[in-house]
Amino acid sequence: MTDDTPIDPIVRPARTADVPTLGRLGALLVQEHHNFDERRFLAATKSTPDHYGAFLASQLDDPNVIVLVAESAGRVIGYAFAAIEGYDYLSLRGPAGLLHDLIVDPAHRGRGVGRVLLEATFSYLNGRGVPRVVLSTAQRNESAQRLFERMGFRRTMIEMTRELDGPPTK
Repeated sequence: MTDDTPIDPIVRPARTADVPTLGRLGALLVQEHHNFDERRFLAATKSTPDHYGAFLASQLDDPNVIVLVAESAGRVIGYAFAAIEGYDYLSLRGPAGLLHDLIVDPAHRGRGVGRVLLEATFSYLNGRGVPRVVLSTAQRNESAQRLFERMGFRRTMIEMTRELDGPPTK
């Protein structure tokens, strides 16, 4: 059971020293999505923390990317990963910040950490002149959708998936 007492984490840009924790949290994000829909989302493997951590580490110096961490009592308890992109005609979208990841350690959920990470991400993107933030969320991730709606997001797209290795599912 998690404590629901609000906390006020320090939010800062991720550093190389954070990569192992980022990898662990990224693997958790992968596995949670897989649990929502195992045919759509990858499953986490033993190597996922290392691979996800290495991927996020490769993004830390990109001037169009921000990886922010929430830290409490000297420990990273969540992160947000967003990128600034220009026009995308495949998505029929103008310039935007794409929120790729937002994850909070399960022991710290429901305490305002996700909200604080989102606010810091908005502040960073707004300071760079980004006009909007776009994200995708798993259909079954209802708690995240509630947070995003409370933070002002509106529904604009629906992704649909059909497996080609059998009859349509209902």
